[in-house]
Amino acid sequence: MVLWITMIVTGLGLAIYASRRAVGHATALAGGSRVPPFFIGMVLLAVGTDLPEIANSIVASVSGHGDLNVGDGVGSAVTQMTLVLAILPLVGGAFIVGRARILAPGLLTAAAMLVLAGLLADGHFSRLDGVICVCLWLVASVIVWFRNPPGAEPVMAVPARRKAYHATNTLMSLALVGAGATVAVFGFIEVSEELGVPEFLIAFFATSLGTSLPELVVDITALRQKQRDMAVGDIFGSSLIDATLAVGIGPAIAPVAVDASLATSSTLLAAGALVFVTLLLAATERHNWVTALALIGVYGAFYPLLLL
Repeated sequence: MVLWITMIVTGLGLAIYASRRAVGHATALAGGSRVPPFFIGMVLLAVGTDLPEIANSIVASVSGHGDLNVGDGVGSAVTQMTLVLAILPLVGGAFIVGRARILAPGLLTAAAMLVLAGLLADGHFSRLDGVICVCLWLVASVIVWFRNPPGAEPVMAVPARRKAYHATNTLMSLALVGAGATVAVFGFIEVSEELGVPEFLIAFFATSLGTSLPELVVDITALRQKQRDMAVGDIFGSSLIDATLAVGIGPAIAPVAVDASLATSSTLLAAGALVFVTLLLAATERHNWVTALALIGVYGAFYPLLLL
């Protein structure tokens, strides 16, 4: 038990350190290109901070643990759009959430969840199902790109010769974030299994908390560096990836069986939660402690709904 706890602490420390470097270089990269900070966060940061979920999807599918993959993917999407998003204004203060920015990715993620629920209804996550999920991410990203308004936050220009430097360092830092979180998650899973919790629920509630830590530390760092668009983009982009690319990439490599009843019901509940969160923030636009409490309430509702 001491070993697992040590791994958790070490992994989190590495993730926090690397996140600061990732945000700094990603900010500079956004300033040196015409790509809006929101889209930088939604794609570049989101893929990097979702490396633990992507790795878990592949390992779980190859080893025949489909419930670990689906539970982590769906659970992470819910955790990031509720709990992680709720923590941001409590730590960094209230901020404006652009309605035009969040509507498309939020509703597309909910739609992807509905498609995922249909694919899982037969209890088999096939290779074709996995490919469909990955394609959904590509299509959704293109839609968001064409609907995304110009960046609202001014960033300093960066010489063109420095773009490759910042891009490389961003990816390397994100890889460290993913590595640190993966180590922490492995330790967290071992501790959770000592309690005898079912595999799907471990993934949905426990593993997802661990794999969502990169998003939390990266987004808090981004807010403190006045990069609100990048932080919001990372959360919505990560949730979209969890519902599509991350959950689908493993079965695309190795088809796997899943608990159809539990996977379908949790995915449908997740879709409803994502619609509620997106519409709530789009209506208020200002994310503060009131909306934060509402999001925490949505997250807490999953415990009685799935555990009882």
